[in-house]
Amino acid sequence: MKLLVIGGTGKTGHELIKQGLAQGHVITAVVRKPKKIKYSNPNLYVEKGDVLVPKSFERLVKGQDAVLSALGHKQFIIRTTILSRGTKNIVSAMSRNQVKRFICITSLGINDSKFKLGLYYTLFTIPFILYFYFLDKSKQEKIIMDSALEWTIVRPGQLTNGKKRTIYKHGSNVGHYILTKMISRADVAHFMLYILNTNSYLKSTVGITN
Repeated sequence: MKLLVIGGTGKTGHELIKQGLAQGHVITAVVRKPKKIKYSNPNLYVEKGDVLVPKSFERLVKGQDAVLSALGHKQFIIRTTILSRGTKNIVSAMSRNQVKRFICITSLGINDSKFKLGLYYTLFTIPFILYFYFLDKSKQEKIIMDSALEWTIVRPGQLTNGKKRTIYKHGSNVGHYILTKMISRADVAHFMLYILNTNSYLKSTVGITN
């Protein structure tokens, strides 16, 4: 498939590119700093773009079979709208170019998965450290859900840099109200690529943890 990857310089985005290429997909990675992509492949196209500037990436959406977003940022403790504004631009560009399939990472602990990141996140991390970040993720999800795209929102538990195991739990009831469940970025990327080839979780949210 021809896949557009947003957020390719992040650790999850890196896994999406690496695993997608290994599966034979043709990957176009939209990144603000192309030099951060350190490897090359005949099926990899690295393009400079910013999701907050639609004209910088919209031409790259045309002709893609799907868009995979691992969009994130590090502005956790200040008010931010990068995720929601960026996702709104992605959704609009996909709609204008008639690209339907969209898979996007957010997190457990948002909207109807509230509290499912465990007590530590529920009582401390989200309200005191990640409040604005999670608020923006919640807005991001609503933009996707309100679209006419064939979307899937993937909600991982606490992300780790562990190896790809391909053994994990996924579904609407994944997560825990007391314990913080984890999942490697490599396994999240594996799952996103897996559901590209199925009709599983179309227009649905899905949690994923070990």
